[in-house]
Amino acid sequence: MRGRADGVKKKQLVTSLCVVGVFLVFLFVYYGSSSGSGHGASAMEYGRTLRKLGSSYLGGDDDAELSGKQDESLTRFGQEEGDDNFFPKSFPVCDDRHSELIPCLDRNLIYQMRLKLDLSLMEHYERHCPQPERRYNCLIPPPPGYKVPIKWPKSRDEVWKANIPHTHLAHEKSDQNWMVVKGEKIVFPGGGTHFHYGADKYIASLANMLNFTNNNLNNEGRIRTVLDVGCGVASFGAYLLSSDIITMSLAPNDVHQNQIQFALERGIPAYLGVLGTKRLPYPSRSFELAHCSRCRIDWLQRDGILLLELDRVLRPGGYFAYSSPEAYAQDEEDLRIWREMSALVERMCWKIAVKRNQTVIWVKPLTNDCYMEREPGTQPPLCRTDDDPDAVWGVPMEACITPYSQQNQRDRGSGLVPWPARLTAPPPRLGDFDYSSDKFEKDTEIWQGRVESYWNLLGPKIKPDTLRNVMDMKANLGSFAAALRKKDVWVMNVVPEDGPNTLKIIYDRGLIGTVHDWCEAFSTYPRTYDLLHAWTVFSDIEKKGCGAEDLLIEMDRIVRPTGYIIVRDKRRVVEFIKKYLVALHWESVALGDAEDSEVDDDEKVLVIQKKMWLSGGSLKDSI
Repeated sequence: MRGRADGVKKKQLVTSLCVVGVFLVFLFVYYGSSSGSGHGASAMEYGRTLRKLGSSYLGGDDDAELSGKQDESLTRFGQEEGDDNFFPKSFPVCDDRHSELIPCLDRNLIYQMRLKLDLSLMEHYERHCPQPERRYNCLIPPPPGYKVPIKWPKSRDEVWKANIPHTHLAHEKSDQNWMVVKGEKIVFPGGGTHFHYGADKYIASLANMLNFTNNNLNNEGRIRTVLDVGCGVASFGAYLLSSDIITMSLAPNDVHQNQIQFALERGIPAYLGVLGTKRLPYPSRSFELAHCSRCRIDWLQRDGILLLELDRVLRPGGYFAYSSPEAYAQDEEDLRIWREMSALVERMCWKIAVKRNQTVIWVKPLTNDCYMEREPGTQPPLCRTDDDPDAVWGVPMEACITPYSQQNQRDRGSGLVPWPARLTAPPPRLGDFDYSSDKFEKDTEIWQGRVESYWNLLGPKIKPDTLRNVMDMKANLGSFAAALRKKDVWVMNVVPEDGPNTLKIIYDRGLIGTVHDWCEAFSTYPRTYDLLHAWTVFSDIEKKGCGAEDLLIEMDRIVRPTGYIIVRDKRRVVEFIKKYLVALHWESVALGDAEDSEVDDDEKVLVIQKKMWLSGGSLKDSI
């Protein structure tokens, strides 16, 4: 009996050792070596944060005491010198099938979290971000065969198929000239659902309808900022650029999934968003023109709440150009919709500026006079006096009319000068922040100098066409973007959701942007910006208790391979980021002192370039 028992114990021991061996092999495959040579789908599982990845990435011991130090070191910038062993030598690489991951617009996350969303209200296309413990903390790989994007202005008309390997829109919209596959490229003839023969001709027809000089829709600089709802691949916005009009092309990540990705790959301003239940992330009175061409939106739902949201973001005297069957079709259902929509906008004090063929253009009133003259009880009502029309981050829409400010009433309009003079002219809404014209002009002057300094640092690395899509992650008054006026770039100006809501100043300057919380992922596809500018962004999120390493991974997701990042922040922040460069496959291009700093005499400027690296079982830097 004893011998049999010993035999059983030996078998159990061998079995246990085999199990342990298999487990260790699994860990090696899962986490990879310290050089970052392995990656797989397991790296993409939710609930594995960087702080839990283990010593193979942090390069230190794996005892409990060290683990505690790792956790602390990754959340603070005040790292002692010589503590490099607490920083990652490499990050895991996400599985290739996640090369287009948008963390806060991820349908898999919605499914996993079993969120109960109202599909009829488009809630499934709104932002739903993972909790910190469920984030993807790995580097997003480019798709196989990825190439450096075609440069602007050629990119308006063609992109590499390998960069966005989706051709379903080309087939689905083949009769509408959205896009055509030609060999290794996808070509954009400039068509759309309503303008098969080209956006340029359609735009000229809109200007002609409004009797604008030379059929130019910018109306001698009076129309500068435009919102295109349901924009497709953004050809409408693309062809407005030649008229000195900048368009926020807006569309959800819906059945036409990659339309915004195509727009940004083309170098056209665009943003992932939807008219659902939350306000659009733009302040009131931001756009001179809103446009909807066959955008398939039910404007009558919920007491006209979506049309009222457009009303909120349109300036006094702003236009809504609507090209849709309801405007011209004669079948019973379309006639019913047209009657009800006409009655609604009349109660909103909109008037038909012109109606021709398949398009109607409405115009908003210049003052509050019409609102005050409506019969008591008229619907929709005016918004409450305590409602802040510029509060937009996560704020539900309301079915009410946003009245104008006293300044608008006094000026009988927005009070803005035409473009391009409005870029540097102090806007009327400066008074909302107690900013003087002198302070505004000084800010413009300071950032002009800073941008010149940046370009001196970038000079040896870039050509005139190297950069196109630029993001200012903390835009303040928009002076960074204003200083880039003569560069062939456009800037997405981002204003933090918890700071002064200066985004309305940015729009009043003729620029565009959005509100955002950098503790969360941005609403864009991976690899969509050539340059990110982060002025004290890391210092700000430290105050909020958010992880700097999470932001670094998010910035890596957003910036294109061979793209650039400019960090302007405190010395300790810059030193912290430098220790992540190897793990992120970033390269330091320049490091210098930040002159004329308003925040900290210890500010530094770090210029970084993201390397081109390829996935496929191993990481490989590509020159």
